[in-house]
Amino acid sequence: MDAQLRDRLIDIRRQIHAQPELGYQEENTANLVKQELDLLGIDYLSNIAGTGVIASLTRGTGPCVAIRADMDALPMQEETGLPFASKVSGKMHACGHDLHTTMLIGAAALLKQTDFQGTIKLLFQPSEEGPSTDPERKSGARHFVEKGYLDDVQAALGLHVDPSLPVGQISYAIGPALACTGFFTIEVKGKAAHAGASPQLGIDAVVIASQLIQSAQTIVSRHTPPMETAVLSFTKINGGVAPNVIADRVMLEGTIRALNLDVYEEVIVRLQKIIDGLMLIHDTAIIFDLYFTIPSVLNNRDVHQKLQGSLGNVFGQQNALEKIPLLAGEDFCYYSRKVPSMFYLLGAQDPDSPGYYLHHPKVIFNEGCIPYGSSFLAKGAVELLERFR
Repeated sequence: MDAQLRDRLIDIRRQIHAQPELGYQEENTANLVKQELDLLGIDYLSNIAGTGVIASLTRGTGPCVAIRADMDALPMQEETGLPFASKVSGKMHACGHDLHTTMLIGAAALLKQTDFQGTIKLLFQPSEEGPSTDPERKSGARHFVEKGYLDDVQAALGLHVDPSLPVGQISYAIGPALACTGFFTIEVKGKAAHAGASPQLGIDAVVIASQLIQSAQTIVSRHTPPMETAVLSFTKINGGVAPNVIADRVMLEGTIRALNLDVYEEVIVRLQKIIDGLMLIHDTAIIFDLYFTIPSVLNNRDVHQKLQGSLGNVFGQQNALEKIPLLAGEDFCYYSRKVPSMFYLLGAQDPDSPGYYLHHPKVIFNEGCIPYGSSFLAKGAVELLERFR
């Protein structure tokens, strides 16, 4: 990548970083993407699943592959102190999607000057972080797949920046690489009463909620095979009105993770059984809402083998590291369960940052990763076309 393109991409990344937008609200980001595609003379479809943009490059005849970037930010207040830090209160690109979008724009620029035979789709996807405001509770990738935009695709390639990995390295896992993920709320309904004079007339939502949390801890420790990986975390609790009133309502929130889909579904079943039992014991209602759930990302060994030339060319084989799976969720899972796919973690460690990770208000990503990401997406797409021919 020449210095002029590199500097242009850094400027684009900083524009996106300073104006973060949440899922299905990525209007400015999508407009910037379309502006850059227009300058490159690349055709695209817009307003896909709301704010999504899908560009296509076709040369001659041949197979079709897809490369993907996500565009949404997180509802967090940035604390990096960067000169191009978020100018939008309560919103931040703490997961690096600004970099992903920039890298795919860079890949488009590189592919425009590359000879190949076939079609490369560039998926600029909204709302990876969750369903956001979508009435169907679906993320952007699920909408892309369900609307048929991968029906003609033979393979998909994606990546995610990793601030714990040095620039110039890339890592991966084969098979289930990222976790089945669910976000839930549990509403425990009680009955208010005087906490001192007549507690027997109430139904104590705090006690029920505490029993639920404690009982749920045995799901992983006693009902999940020890060689399987699973997590059930309660991350938020809110309830009660006063120190002398039995709480009539407690809200719990949390997440479920597992690599194996069967294990993941069993955790959900066990949690529901605990809830059903507590409703019977306390003669009350408990509402369990698993409002967002996605399966694991499946990395395909054959696709990975087909990408060896690109990995070696961009990173050197010694810098392509196979690692254990990560219990983060990624809606790239929908692509990986539609077509053979690979999803990689790209080194983006900032040497001056004290080691903050994804989703932290102080995380800083090294922009030196941009040429690596753009080059790998472009070269990888072309290599997949050649291998699938």
